[in-house]
Amino acid sequence: MRLIDPDADLEFDPDSVYDGPSKSQKKREVEALQDLGNELVKLPDAQFKRIELPEELREAVAACRKITQNSALRRQRQYIGKLMRGIDPAPIQAQLDAFKGVSATENAKLHQAEKWRDRLIADNEALTIFLDSYPETDATRLRQLIRNARDEAARNKPPKAFREIFRVIREAMQAG
Repeated sequence: MRLIDPDADLEFDPDSVYDGPSKSQKKREVEALQDLGNELVKLPDAQFKRIELPEELREAVAACRKITQNSALRRQRQYIGKLMRGIDPAPIQAQLDAFKGVSATENAKLHQAEKWRDRLIADNEALTIFLDSYPETDATRLRQLIRNARDEAARNKPPKAFREIFRVIREAMQAG
């Protein structure tokens, strides 16, 4: 039995005891890497081909994309997480964020085009505003499409002109 010397200086210094991140912190980091790997697995083919990955990781992700059985899929995802621990995830995350940013920007543009289309069909003044914003647009064609879209809506016909207005607006927004 060891006795503690009551005269000994027993000051606690937390800086000298720190052994690195806690077990919970390590688990969170590993799970974050696995989540990043899952994002790679879920990427569309076109984006997956463009992303820069180490060859071994690319092969593991490609294999995971082909697996359908749940337990095998789980094991493969864990393996991807293990591979991710050996590389710097920041460039991969940056590429994924860039893909998401492009998608978000495209979605915003599509929503704006939809709003323009709805305004153009609902309000005659909107055409003037749109043509001021996008002067290279063929005004005659757009007026014709708006008339046709209103007529289609009144007669419950398929929205052919409605869709065509959207295409014209989208082209004008891309050009301007």
